[in-house]
Amino acid sequence: MDVTQARPSDDELLGAVRRGDADALEALVTRYQPRVYRFGLAMCRDPADAHDVTQDTFVSMVRGIQGFRADSTVSTWLYAITRHACLRKRRRRKSAPHGEVSLEALPAGEHETLRARTSSPEEALAAQEHRTLLRAAIRSLAPSQREVLMLRDVEGLTASDTAKVLGLSVAAVKSRLHRARLELRAALGPVLGTGSPNRGQPCRNVLTDLSTHLEGDLAPGTCARLEAHVATCPPCQEACESLREALALCRRTSLPVVPQSTQRAVRQAIRSCLTEHGTSPRPRSRAHPERASRHEGDR
Repeated sequence: MDVTQARPSDDELLGAVRRGDADALEALVTRYQPRVYRFGLAMCRDPADAHDVTQDTFVSMVRGIQGFRADSTVSTWLYAITRHACLRKRRRRKSAPHGEVSLEALPAGEHETLRARTSSPEEALAAQEHRTLLRAAIRSLAPSQREVLMLRDVEGLTASDTAKVLGLSVAAVKSRLHRARLELRAALGPVLGTGSPNRGQPCRNVLTDLSTHLEGDLAPGTCARLEAHVATCPPCQEACESLREALALCRRTSLPVVPQSTQRAVRQAIRSCLTEHGTSPRPRSRAHPERASRHEGDR
């Protein structure tokens, strides 16, 4: 009989770590390391900085895990730690890049393998190119827009949790998010087929209204009028379809393979931290169910 062990929740792992379970600590790091690395890479735009940020994040997690209060989720807490690490890195790194990042400027080895979603080599290549362009487009956003788009549309946090990570009101998060989505769509014009002069420009506020609708904040009457208008206005129809496609690309972003050097550095930094505080956890007698898989797939 095939018995599948239930995947432990974040809270269960957290409780086990607090009781000194080394396997639970390893599982918690394994669960979130790709997401922390992806967020750090997007915000810092440099693999070396993402390496440092990932290491700093998990050291801070270990140091603060006993005092962590359950007034937010573990994921929200970790993203907040990662964001602060990125801010510190940016402040120290005065030579941090600004403005748009060209495709040629992307560091070698950052083009992760896209999951098999296509039926031909040509389609797979096109999908990979879209992924590369998406990364460049996200990197071209201003930091305040980039972080809100990453947290909400790539990492999948709720607007409320995103607000907690950023220390903003939900209204402020959504305002930034709407602007970020429109900027992303504009940057992805070559991928989405937008920008043709023959198509014309969409009507004012249509894309903002669609983004607002996607957040569940558009009044029913306004939503009905928007749908009726889009159905009869080709430029607005094209614009809305391209925005939806841009956000779909964000949601399909696969988790990166964290470099082995980063994984080793994180483990070593955690061991040093635990030794320093004399709180080295005890391994369990059997392997934790998540240890067999070092990297999760898409959400």
